[in-house]
This record gives sequence, structure tokens and C-alpha cells, in this order.
Amino acid sequence: MKITKKITGYSVVKPEDAVVPPAAREDAAAVAEVIQMHEKVERPDTLIGATYKIKSPLFEHALYVTINDIVLNQGTEHELRRPFEIFINSKNMDHFQWIVALTRIMSAVFRKGGDVTFLVEELKAVFDPRGGYFKAGGVYMPSIVAELGAVIEQHMKMIGLLHDPELDDAQRKLIDEKRAAYESRSRKGAGGSEGASASSAGAGTDVAAGAFPSGATLCHKCNTAALVLMDGCSTCLNCGYSKCG
Repeated sequence: MKITKKITGYSVVKPEDAVVPPAAREDAAAVAEVIQMHEKVERPDTLIGATYKIKSPLFEHALYVTINDIVLNQGTEHELRRPFEIFINSKNMDHFQWIVALTRIMSAVFRKGGDVTFLVEELKAVFDPRGGYFKAGGVYMPSIVAELGAVIEQHMKMIGLLHDPELDDAQRKLIDEKRAAYESRSRKGAGGSEGASASSAGAGTDVAAGAFPSGATLCHKCNTAALVLMDGCSTCLNCGYSKCG
């Protein structure tokens, strides 16, 4: 700044004395009205949620997981749905203590606010020393805790807190081509047997209905039995992972 006149006096402007433009004051007020999730947010009388059933060969009875959500800034452009509490119910009382402890800790993490999506990866990384099991559709679960993490992941995707990585058109086209080529080769090798016909009929159905070829092995990226060997290269027909890059 160039001074062109004689200085006759000066004063120091303190931060609290600074003049805030009206537009800036309105923006600050608008931001202040946005409620973020934190542990002081009181629980409403009514919460919305969903209940998921976990049926594992490791347990005699099924587990029922209920996740309740709180809606913040309802009716505004800043409306958010966030998990608030979690409950697990089962007829099996053998693991009652750790189930109660786990649900209380997770509920406390939900109410703390911030990024709670890390819980998914932490739970899915828990392995049972007795070995895991396969769910319907060939998805491998290393433990019952890992399946609980998968349930929380499914719920977070439903409320928009997590998003699946989208495959681009080129990747989808490559997967479809690999799948068609593998099934065609299987039919030729089986000479039109019933197994090949069943594999062909399964094409286009969902994972739970056995959409992947019966000879597929476990993919280490998505834990789904959808890995097939094509032209000397292992390729996953579910997530597109390829050992050859």
C-alpha cells in the first residue's frame, strides 16, 4: 500500500473491533444453525432404523441386528441421517457378554460423531481361529464379527454414508466379455452337460441365486467366489480384480 498523504495519527484495530460485512454475518449464522452429530445430541423419542438377520453355521440361532438412525437438520438442505444406536438380539445366550459390550461401544462411537465408517473395516478384519464360512452366493465371512461389520456396511450404504466404487463402462464390458468367454468354454468342455446348462441359466441373476460359475474360486479383494482363470490370468467376475493388472 502506497501512502500519498502525511500521517497525522494511527490506531490499532483489534479482532473484536473488526467490522464484519452483513453478508458474512448471515453466512456465519446459517452455518451455526447446521447441527452436526456429537455426544451431546439428545436422543429423540422416536428413531427410524432397520433390522438385519444374520444366520451363521457357527451359531445355532440367528442374530438380529437393529440399527437406529437419527435425522439431523430435518426438512432442510442439510438433512443428514446418521446411525445412533445398535442392538443385537438372539436366543443364543452363550455370547451375551461380548455382544452387549460390543453394541454399547459401537453405539457410543456413533453418538460421538465424526467419521464412523472406520468401524466397518475394523470389524471385517476380525478372523475366527476356528475358521470362517461362506454365505449364500459364495461370499466368505472370516468370522461372525466380520459379518456384523458387513451388516453395518450395508446399512451405511443404505443411508448414504458409504458408497460402492462404481465400475466404469469399460470395466463392466470387460467383465461381461470374460464371463461370456468362460461360460462358452465351459459349455464346450462339458459337451452341453447339465452343469454347463445350469451355469448358463444362472447368468444375469443376482449373487444370492448363484450368479457366478460353479468353478469360480475366492477373490481376495471382495471375498466372493467369483475368480476364474482366463488366458492364464485370474479375473474376478464380481469386482473386476485381475491378477495381471
